[in-house]
Amino acid sequence: MTKTQRKYLNLLIKVAIVALAMWFVVSKVNNQKNLAEFKNLMQTIDPMLLRLVLAVVVLFMFINWFLEVVKWRYLSRRIEPLGLWKAIKSVFCGLTWAIFTPNRIGEYGGRVMLLKPENRATGAVAMGVGLFAQLVLTSVFGALSIAWFITTFIETPAAVDLGVWMIAIIYALGFIILYFNVSWVDYLVGKIRFLEKIKPFFAVLEDYSIRELAYVLWLSACRFAIFTSQYIILMEVFLPELPMLSMVLLIFILFFIQSAVPSLDIFDFSVRSFVASNLYAYVTTQELAVMAIVSCVWFVNLIFPAIIGSIFVFNVNYISDNKS
Repeated sequence: MTKTQRKYLNLLIKVAIVALAMWFVVSKVNNQKNLAEFKNLMQTIDPMLLRLVLAVVVLFMFINWFLEVVKWRYLSRRIEPLGLWKAIKSVFCGLTWAIFTPNRIGEYGGRVMLLKPENRATGAVAMGVGLFAQLVLTSVFGALSIAWFITTFIETPAAVDLGVWMIAIIYALGFIILYFNVSWVDYLVGKIRFLEKIKPFFAVLEDYSIRELAYVLWLSACRFAIFTSQYIILMEVFLPELPMLSMVLLIFILFFIQSAVPSLDIFDFSVRSFVASNLYAYVTTQELAVMAIVSCVWFVNLIFPAIIGSIFVFNVNYISDNKS
C-alpha cells in the first residue's frame, strides 16, 4: 500500500469513527427524556447554587479522567513511556471508541492505538490491569452493599442473612486475592494450548509487584470516590431528604449492577436509570429525580468526554507505516 493510499484510508477510518460516535451521541441524547427531566429539576434550584454544583460535577469529571491518565502512564511505562499529552489523547480517544462498542471493549483499541504497533497487544493487557483494579472496587463495595440491602429491606431468616454476608465477604475477598495475584492469568494462558501464540503479551503481568498493584488500586479508589461524590453532591441538592448511608450504599449497588450487565455505553443510561429507579424506590418516591440525576452523571462522565475524544481520533494512524 502506497503512502497516499494509507493517508486516505486513515482519513476515511477517522471520519467513520467520529461520524459513528456523533450519530450515537446525537440520536440517544435527543431521545433522553431523563435529561429533559433534569432540566426541569434545575428550575427548582437557586441559579447560583446550581451553577456551582454543576461546575463541581464537571470538574470532578476532569479530575476523574486525569487520574485514569496517571494510571495509564504508570501501567504502560515499562512497555512504552508516554508523555502526559500523549496519554491524555490516548485515554480520551479510547472513550470515543467505547460509546459504540459492547461493554466498552473499543476503549482498548482506541487507547492502545497511540502506542507503537508492536506494543499495542501488550498495552491492552496492561490496560486490563487498570480496569480490573476498578472492577475490584466495584465488586467489593457492591457485594457488601447488596448484602446490606438484602438484610435491610427484605425479610429473611437470620440464617439467610448470615449466609448472604458470608457469600458477599468471600466474593469480595476473592476479587482482592485475584487482583494481587494477577500474574496467575499469565500462567493460565500458558496452560491453554490455543492461546500459546498470545502468551508473550501477558508476560507483562509478571512485572507488576504487590506495591505497584497497590498503587494502581489506590488511584482506582480515588476515581471511585470521585464519581461516587458526583452522585452524592447532586442527590444532596435535589433530594436532600435521602438518608446519607442508604444513598451511598445504593450508589455502590448501582455501580455493581451496571458493571455486570452487558451494554453499550450509549445505551448504558437505560440500564442505569432502570436500576436506579427501582433501587431508590425503597428510600424515596422521587424516582424521576433519581433517574434524571443518573442521566446527568452519565452525560458528564461518558458522553462529554467521548465528544472531546473525537478530536483526538484524528491524531491516530490506524493503518500504520511502521512509524509511531
